Amino acid sequence: MSTLRIFDTATRSQRDFEPVRPGHASIYLCGATPQSQPHIGHLRSGVAFDILRRWLIAQGYDVALVRNVTDIDDKILTTAAENNRPWWEWVSTYEREFTKAYNTLGVLPPSVEPRATGFVTQMVEYMQRLIDAGFAYAVPGGPAGEDDEAGSVYFDVAAWNATEGSDYGALSGNRVEEMEQGETDNAGKRSPQDFALWKAAKPGEPSWPTPWGRGRPGWHLECSAMSTYYLGSEFDIHCGGLDLQFPHHENEIAQSHAAGDKFANYWMHNHWVTMSGEKMSKSLGNVLSIANMLEIVRPVELRYYLGSAHYRSVLEYSESALTEAAAGYRRIEDFVGRFEGVEKGEWTLAFEEAMNDDIAVPKALAEIHTAVRAGNKALAEGRHDDAERLAGAVRAMAAVLGFDPLDEQWKDSAVTSGADAALDVLVQAELERRTTARAEKDWATADAVRDRLAAAGITITDTADGPTWSLAD
Repeated sequence: MSTLRIFDTATRSQRDFEPVRPGHASIYLCGATPQSQPHIGHLRSGVAFDILRRWLIAQGYDVALVRNVTDIDDKILTTAAENNRPWWEWVSTYEREFTKAYNTLGVLPPSVEPRATGFVTQMVEYMQRLIDAGFAYAVPGGPAGEDDEAGSVYFDVAAWNATEGSDYGALSGNRVEEMEQGETDNAGKRSPQDFALWKAAKPGEPSWPTPWGRGRPGWHLECSAMSTYYLGSEFDIHCGGLDLQFPHHENEIAQSHAAGDKFANYWMHNHWVTMSGEKMSKSLGNVLSIANMLEIVRPVELRYYLGSAHYRSVLEYSESALTEAAAGYRRIEDFVGRFEGVEKGEWTLAFEEAMNDDIAVPKALAEIHTAVRAGNKALAEGRHDDAERLAGAVRAMAAVLGFDPLDEQWKDSAVTSGADAALDVLVQAELERRTTARAEKDWATADAVRDRLAAAGITITDTADGPTWSLAD
């Protein structure tokens, strides 16, 4: 059996995976900042590292995966205020949308999903360790120096960089003197390179008390506090999007090492989903929501598409690429569907080698399709037993990638007829739109969706698990 090798961003090399504890794998994944509807750029990370987790489980590891929620930051507060909503209601609404999207695409739930606002105590302890070590300093009085009850705490990059143990800049490859943190509140900083561990309270914003004044968490500190609380001062893998290398992950490493924690042994970063060569983001106006995608393909087909490229490669979105991926999945589905009740068999050696080669999903998919072609040929030649054995192997391999056609997750999404499938996709998209409108208290849009469906002879029933639909008698 080959050994799993992971491309470690920190060393820019593939390394054999050697867990801190034999038989256990500990993973921290930077999760959502729920300020708006999730799009496929957000979900690519969830799918990519869900595949990593499934492969580790398939190899017999006991996997603990922590995926955080950043439930307070500048963007959340700004967006909530612009929509005249309480920040906690706004973030909770979209946190539920992210959870729903993860579930819809078959991403396994994390072992635990902590929120930043629930870890203020641990963050205060972390800051105290850094201040005691001489690598952080407090600035009282708030951004304008006028509020005696407010206070910021900053990480001292120069002090840390002067130590023998500093590796600041190594993860991202940036030169320290050229780094810009991108923070707007810089009052009291000793250097532009310093970054906020704690942000002083502003009028009207939520805040928590600390020994250095009232304020709220800095973005980077929360992940060090949460990951080490659940996984220990040394853990196996830290995952996240490529755009988090700097400043987020670079700053996590600095503050964690400065506090005396060994922190993560491997760093894995997934690349972006792009459209016309540009990174998908809300600001570019090219956001493709999950609901929109599910107007084109089924959830399992969207998952297949998002996981089909190597996680370190750009995934360039186009509708033709999406529908081509859906057709690829259906070839697998059609073959396995010919063997009702076939049990999962064993994956092939080529599949195992592909997965152990830094989770090389494109190679693994090629092996699945090779098995499908061989199985169809065996059927055509009357070798049913050989074909059934290959169907079991395909199920085993597809399960690792999270799209086994016979899995309970996908059994209700099987295509019955072109017309039925198309109708379901369209109605589900309308129900998603209605759910979103109701969450945002846009009653006019919600009512319009209901009336439009009713006019088409479709009845909506709201249940505890969400709305369902049926054709009126």
